[in-house]
Parts: sequence; C-alpha cells; structure tokens
Amino acid sequence: MRNHGDFLFTSESVSEGHPDKVADRISDTVLDAYLEADPEARVACETLVTTNRVVLAGEVRGPDHVAATLIDRAREAIKDIGYDQEGFSWRKADIANHLHAQSADIAQGVDSAGDKDEGAGDQGIMFGYATRETDSMMPAPIHYSHGILERLHDWRHNGDERGRGLQPDAKSQVTLRYVDGKPVGATSVVVSTQHDEGMSQSAIRDMVRKAVTETLPEGWMCPEESFYVNPTGNFVIGGPDGDAGLTGRKIIVDTYGGAAPHGGGAFSGKDPTKVDRSAAYAARYLAKNVVAAGLADRCTIQLSYAIGVSRPLSIYVDLDGTGKDVNEERLAKILNESMDLSPRGIRKHLRLNRPIYARTAAYGHFGRTPDKGRDDFTWENTDLAPVLRSAMGR
Repeated sequence: MRNHGDFLFTSESVSEGHPDKVADRISDTVLDAYLEADPEARVACETLVTTNRVVLAGEVRGPDHVAATLIDRAREAIKDIGYDQEGFSWRKADIANHLHAQSADIAQGVDSAGDKDEGAGDQGIMFGYATRETDSMMPAPIHYSHGILERLHDWRHNGDERGRGLQPDAKSQVTLRYVDGKPVGATSVVVSTQHDEGMSQSAIRDMVRKAVTETLPEGWMCPEESFYVNPTGNFVIGGPDGDAGLTGRKIIVDTYGGAAPHGGGAFSGKDPTKVDRSAAYAARYLAKNVVAAGLADRCTIQLSYAIGVSRPLSIYVDLDGTGKDVNEERLAKILNESMDLSPRGIRKHLRLNRPIYARTAAYGHFGRTPDKGRDDFTWENTDLAPVLRSAMGR
C-alpha cells in the first residue's frame, strides 16, 4: 500500500462461517489434535467443504490413535461455528478422512540428525508488517473489517438481541480515506451477512449499522448512500451449502488486507515446522517490535528459506521512510542476532508447538489478543522492543 499522500484503500474480511474459513477451522482443528498428543507432530492438512460433505486430505506424522478422533473433532468445529442447516449440518455432514503418512523425502530434509539442525519444511518467502495506524499495529482497513464481523460473531454466539436471526456466513469490506498518509474516515462499507428466512432487509441493515458504528472510530461512518448491506437482496443459503470452501484461499484476509506483501503460502493446517506459517509469525513479531520500540512508524520484513536448510537465506527490512535515524541494513543484522530464525528457534521463542491454532482460523492471524487466561498469539507480544532499543543505542 502506498503510505504517503491522499488516497483511498480497501480491505475485506470474512466470518468463521465463510466456506473457506470453515475449511481453515477444520484443518487447524486437525493440527491441534495432533499437537495435543505430540508437540513434535507433523501436519499438512487440506480440507474441502461443500453441501453436507467434508473431505480431509494431506500428510501427517503423529500418534496413530489421533486419526480415530478427527471426524468427531471436525463435527464439533462445525457445531461451534453454528451450522445445523439443511444443506450443511454438524449432525449429518458426511466427513471423509484421507490423511496419510508424511513423505519420507520431506521428513529426511526437515528432521534434525547428527550435526544437522532441523531444516525448513519448504522453500518460500514470508512477510511481516506493522504500522502505528491502530493500537493493534495493523493497517486500519483490515482492522475495522475484522472488527465489524467479530462484533456480529459475538452477538450471534452470546444470544444478543442485536444479532438475532443472523447465521454464520458473512463478509465485510471497508474503504478508508487517507490524508497525508493517515486514515481519517470511511468512504464506503459493504457487509453481507447470512440470515434466517423471512427477515426484512431493513431490519438486517439496522443491525449491521449498529455493528459498524460501534466498531469504527466516532465520526468515521461512511455516507448512507455508500453503506451497502446484502447488496443482492437476500442471503439465506450460505456457507458450504452456497459455495464450496477450501483451506488456504483467504490468505490476504489472514494477513494485512493487501496493505503489505504476502509471500504466497497459506497458514491453516500446517504445523510450525512449515515456515509458511512459523516464519510469517516471526516476521510479524519482529516488525511489530520494531514499531513498538519506536524505531519506525511502519515496518515491513521479508524472510526467505530453502527446504531442508535451517537458517534464513535473507532478511530484508523496509521502514518506508519512517525510520527514526535507523539504518535498515544494520537493523536487519540486529534482528537476526536478537532472535534465532531457524524453524526450531522460531518455535521455541514463540512457543508454537502447542494446540493454539483453531482460534487463528478466522478474523486474521495478526493484531489479535489472547482470551483471558490463554497464552496464544505470542507473535503479537512486544517483549523484544527493549532489546532492540538497547541494541540501537536508544
């Protein structure tokens, strides 16, 4: 995203009931099941969902007894999302498990042995980003797009009158106006939400308006003529009954809403030896700590890896002209020295070998805070900021 001057920028989010997010949730539920049984388990799970059908596929390496629990766990995930409809129900969906053992060739490259450290589970590039636009250090358009749907989610799950009649599938899209590179208000908001048969569109519009106005900062609401709710006029058939869903198809929703680069790899269903996931978390952690340390107002970090190789091939830092007397090349070296960026080092530092992933499957992997009493989303911590300030002589 251009971060200077006056412009409009748009990001979208989708709810946990969107077909692709249902698939992501089930894949991460499978991952959590294996990590509960063995923190060193290997999982690469892909899920397909469609009308009353779920298919699990991919590779795993872990305790044999876990496989027998996966269909029940998938049903529980669907139930928790809220699907008990004629076309997609946790009770009667046909769920097929086609997961098989991990490739020996991949295992040979990834596993540690003798003097060889554990290698990356695949080649690839990963990006992390942080900005002072919001308290979560996320870009404002994706931050508020997520926030609108999270509010509708909370109302629906808590039985709140404000969400009565809403169903799990929903999408949002927020366009913000930037002046001198800073967001100042919304120019349009689009929300489509699945609902019970017979609900009036005016009632749904009023419900959604409350969610939007309670999410956006005061005075940021768009003009009424640019506020679009269920533009097709009706949204009763939704979720996997309305459209097939696949794991990993909402990677921009998962990250920065298009405001920062994405390396291309999806997250859900992958254990943390896969740098698609763990290194993207590490890059976000480093970028957020750079901003939290007061070294810059914006920070983009790129990491690159080769399959079977433990150390990153490159570390790139871009402060987009907002650095506070910071040399980006020197900062890259300091970041590399401040955190072990091998797959094993990332997992240990961020404590990723735990069953913490089902909750990441909707409303973004970044900018999140743990539920009370939980110790997840560790990549959102800013504990490295004092170390970086000290290393930069601040």
